[in-house]
Amino acid sequence: MCTVTFIARKKGYALAMNRDEKLSRVAGRPPTKRIIDGRTVLSPSEPGGGTWIALNDSNTTLALINWYSIRAKIDGEAASRGEVVRAAGPASTPDLVDAALAQMTLKKTNPFRLIGVFSNTREVAEWRWDLKKLVRKNHQWEPHQWISSGFDEPTAQRVRSNRFKQALRHTSAGSLKWLRRLHRSHLPQAGPFSTCMHRDDAATVSYTEVAISPQGAMMRHRAGAPCQDAAFCVHKLGRMHPHAKRVH
Repeated sequence: MCTVTFIARKKGYALAMNRDEKLSRVAGRPPTKRIIDGRTVLSPSEPGGGTWIALNDSNTTLALINWYSIRAKIDGEAASRGEVVRAAGPASTPDLVDAALAQMTLKKTNPFRLIGVFSNTREVAEWRWDLKKLVRKNHQWEPHQWISSGFDEPTAQRVRSNRFKQALRHTSAGSLKWLRRLHRSHLPQAGPFSTCMHRDDAATVSYTEVAISPQGAMMRHRAGAPCQDAAFCVHKLGRMHPHAKRVH
């Protein structure tokens, strides 16, 4: 249960993610920086170490949402989907994500959709795993939204997508303030289908925002529902030198 919104810019991009979870689930941890395969990777995390979103110093963001429209599930104990972003986190190109996923035992992982945004090459890619095959789909460098819901995914996709399309007509569309308003929106009413999701047993439990510009890369993270307007935890990654060494 999540909503990911991507806003393309001529120089850089913005991305926001609402993480929706059962209220009984242990809260995630705020973002920290780690060095993985020679790259700096910034991400919040599960207590077990996995994550749902990561930004690295090649200005690449990876975000994962569950794919509830695929009814099939792993028999027995499944591997954490949080390990997918953790494994692919240092990747700077879609091909390197392909390589990272090829090394994983996905047959033990429940269905997911992994979104990758690669600023240096202006690429947006999506990997879809349905327990049978992994398919990579390439998207245009333009605004896009991905939605998941364990309650009623088709309805959530329709309602939130309509809200997204309406919001794109606003004069402030694409700004960070606009993005935050969208992700704390309760339209048409606060409930299981609003972007800022609220149910008796589940809710939006965090908001993470990535902003890439010529001045550098930044991740802002807020624990709790976006409508609560809690303080941001802010992390910066410096500007990447055009000749910086890339680790493959």
